[in-house]
Amino acid sequence: MRTTLKRGIGRAAEVDGNGRGRRSHTALTPITRYEQPGKRRGVLATIGRILFLVFAVATSLLLGIAGGHYLDFEQTVVDIDQSSKRNPQLVKAAKKLDLQLPGRPAIALVIGTDLRRFAKGDERGGMRSDTVMLLRADPEQGTLSMLSMPRDLLVDIYCPGRTPSRGPINSAFGQCGVEGTLQTVKHLTGLPVHYLVTVDFRGFIQLVDKLDGVWLDIDRRYFNDNSGGGPTFPPIDLKPGYQRLTGREALSYVRFRHTDSDLYRIERQRLFMRALKERLSDSFNLRTLPRLMKVVRQNVQVGRGGGKSLTPDTVLGWALFAEKLPAGRIFQSRIEGLVGYNQLTTDPSNIQSAVEEFQTPDVEAGEKATAAALGQRPKLKAGNAPPPGRTSIVVLNGNGITGSAANATYLLSRRGYKTLPPPEGVLANAPRGLWPFRTTVYFDPAQKGSRAAAKAVRNLFGSADVKGAMPPQIAPFANTATLVVVVGQTFHGNLAPAPVDRTPKRRPPNVYRNPGASLSYLRLIKRRAGFPLMVPSLIERSSSIDREKPVRIYPITNDDKAVRLTFRTGAAEYWGVQETTWDDAPILDSKNVTRRIRGREFDLYFDGSDLHMVVLKTDDATYWVVNTLRDSLSNETMLSIARGLRPLDGTKKRKKKRQ
Repeated sequence: MRTTLKRGIGRAAEVDGNGRGRRSHTALTPITRYEQPGKRRGVLATIGRILFLVFAVATSLLLGIAGGHYLDFEQTVVDIDQSSKRNPQLVKAAKKLDLQLPGRPAIALVIGTDLRRFAKGDERGGMRSDTVMLLRADPEQGTLSMLSMPRDLLVDIYCPGRTPSRGPINSAFGQCGVEGTLQTVKHLTGLPVHYLVTVDFRGFIQLVDKLDGVWLDIDRRYFNDNSGGGPTFPPIDLKPGYQRLTGREALSYVRFRHTDSDLYRIERQRLFMRALKERLSDSFNLRTLPRLMKVVRQNVQVGRGGGKSLTPDTVLGWALFAEKLPAGRIFQSRIEGLVGYNQLTTDPSNIQSAVEEFQTPDVEAGEKATAAALGQRPKLKAGNAPPPGRTSIVVLNGNGITGSAANATYLLSRRGYKTLPPPEGVLANAPRGLWPFRTTVYFDPAQKGSRAAAKAVRNLFGSADVKGAMPPQIAPFANTATLVVVVGQTFHGNLAPAPVDRTPKRRPPNVYRNPGASLSYLRLIKRRAGFPLMVPSLIERSSSIDREKPVRIYPITNDDKAVRLTFRTGAAEYWGVQETTWDDAPILDSKNVTRRIRGREFDLYFDGSDLHMVVLKTDDATYWVVNTLRDSLSNETMLSIARGLRPLDGTKKRKKKRQ
């Protein structure tokens, strides 16, 4: 039987003209509704629901804010791209850029210009680029390399449509603009360049200020107020020690050179780049993002190879790459052998060596340098190839081209590999049936690290394969070698770039015992410091305490104090000892190696194979030994100074214990 109930009214209800039930005040009988008693909600459940609601609301707000910022970020990238396309010089130069392949390393040329804006449409500035720097980001190895060109380096200037002329590299910008600088750098290094970035000084200052400053370790006293007459230089007033610099202070620091040279200025720029990366990692959040994007939008222009537009995905990808760089993976290549003062020259081989190091930074440099300084054998990490000197190779001809095996053997020996001939009386020709099209690498699985070594050698040959353990036809040629390489048709007489082992040879530390050099200064400030101080009992042999600013005590943060000792070497370079209660300073996040030496643990911070900083942490404070700007103190000297740190009150405490 069909029954229809409408709005809780039974069949006896009256209906209106539309067939709907019409409620009558007299026809309805009051009904009492009964429900099963619910389970009483506990206090924890109530709190849980409240927290869930708060979390849901907060997440929605954050997603909304993040979405808005991403839209702003996208617009920033679009604005940079459009601004760059309105710059005729940049558009013309961008046509000379190389196309970057997906997933492969990218090289950017960064040009810092002394361009100051005075009024709308009125741009006046220096006619030379203040900074010429190459950056190489390698997503495969997880490395970021830097190669700065000394602005006074004499090179051949390549201006479009002109005969090359000799001059300082920074004059290329004044003579023929961005394109001239790009062409000059490409001819000098032989490197492809995929991105072109120009930044002016106003952008530099604003970027640092929007980050609330950058933390930099200042090696000595810097002061100039142009009150002494003579040539004028940018004013600067900085004291030694780790500290936060404003944008203008940071710019004065990286441009300073009037009492040393451009070589030291490059090192100051290197330290700034590291500090900027640390600051971006520490301060990159939803609050700072809009301010940073505004600065970038107004002061940076970017050209991209292949005529491609700059896209948000590309920029975000490289930003995340920089953010996630492992500690100690930023490398600075130096052009060695420079001579001169206002005009610098060097042998072309030194430039080529710097370019090779720039292309192939050695990620194990810190570990190997530490082992060398301590007289130890480098520890081989799982999956890592052993050093070339511990890998022996026999090369066989597998392409029928006379001299191929001999040529490959020579090239491998130049890379540090131990090359062996086949057994006596056996020709270096692979069996005819095993001649490969692609060069093939076989390994001996019984030898530790042989598989990883085979992969490393395969990469040197480019188009090559690792086939696995040696087959019976190849094994007789091995002569106890770790690897057997059969060169194929793809070998054209050269090897791909690879890290060159630049581990310095071990040498005695250049130190002498002289705790008195700083003892009296530390005793004077002991009470004001408020934390246990350390005395460097060993110092570099040519060094003495700096007369201009031997010791500095200052508040490094609102809650922490710091003490800085500054020493001057006989070559007029400066190194120091930083002592502070601040144990989580940004600079401490990028250690390379940790070693326990004579019962104390030291964190080691390398720049390539050069030990730049040694840090000793205790329950009360943190103590740093900081090398000179150019890391002129040897690794062994740095370790000896750090190991020689002794408590200021150590003598008194020992006497009390004896009593």
